[in-house]
Amino acid sequence: MSTITFAKENKEVVIALGSNLREKTVQNGIDMYTFKGKMMNCGGYGQCGMCKVDILEGAENLSPRTEFEEKKLKNKPASFRLACQTIVNGPVKVNTKPA
Repeated sequence: MSTITFAKENKEVVIALGSNLREKTVQNGIDMYTFKGKMMNCGGYGQCGMCKVDILEGAENLSPRTEFEEKKLKNKPASFRLACQTIVNGPVKVNTKPA
């Protein structure tokens, strides 16, 4: 077991190791999408790039960035991830809806 801490929401969620970040975010009622993202997200299939999060702590506990993430996030900081492409293998602190 591990935890995801959502900084803006001040909420900590206990998860099983190997959990998908987007799935756990949605399951726990965390609003991760901007208005446009709410209307046009792909539902977690890794096609839209709208589930961006900023990893504040624990990046070493995540799966490596996928090729799709590298493409979609090429102009973003290295701490940005697509939640649907991210597997959590230890405690992390996340900032939803980064700029």
